[in-house]
Amino acid sequence: MAQIFHRSTNTISRFTIYGFVFVLAGLSWALYIWQGSGWFNRMGEAEEQPVPFSHAHHAGGLGIDCRYCHTSVETSSFAGIPPTKTCMNCHSELWTSAPMLEPVRHSYRTGQSLVWTRVNDLPDFVYFSHDIHIAKGVGCDECHGPVDRMPLMFQAKSLQMEWCLDCHREPEKYLRPKGEVFNMRWERPDSGHPVVFAGASYTDQRTMGRALIKQYEIPNPRDLTSCNTCHR
Repeated sequence: MAQIFHRSTNTISRFTIYGFVFVLAGLSWALYIWQGSGWFNRMGEAEEQPVPFSHAHHAGGLGIDCRYCHTSVETSSFAGIPPTKTCMNCHSELWTSAPMLEPVRHSYRTGQSLVWTRVNDLPDFVYFSHDIHIAKGVGCDECHGPVDRMPLMFQAKSLQMEWCLDCHREPEKYLRPKGEVFNMRWERPDSGHPVVFAGASYTDQRTMGRALIKQYEIPNPRDLTSCNTCHR
């Protein structure tokens, strides 16, 4: 039987097959980069809220502690959203006629809660507990970013599983003394500012982190990265 295809077809076929594999690998890599980017996760985008609350003004400028509004953050999995009464503790005396705060005053008069848009919102199949992380020395800004410098709140980290696992695999990179958990301007010891903790001075984050792991009795990374840690 006569040959139907020219011999060069073999070369073209091999090139096509190998080329398809490389194209598929390239597309997979591009998709991986895209799903971890701010474009996909909307990192840095401020959500529209019923009142343009500024953390930069309240937490940064006025120095209001996170726990004043987020009252359950140390004792519950949920940090808590402040009731309107918390806002009115100050705003019954300050900026009492500001148009921007009318939704707050209306909420207080009617008893209707303000409907805030959650910014850092994990999927329902993920279990996360604020109180556990705080008790183990994880600072607010490790997850939420520099909140005290945000005029409008936005998501600062990807909150994806890979990002969570990075901390669970090497918690020593992120831990701090418990007294500094709510300090948004705390600096790591390897940033040129030695940290005195438990009678010792540390100039390296990992060295201090390993000491904190022992004190806080943090489990082995193998246990921290098991599926049922976050998926229950």
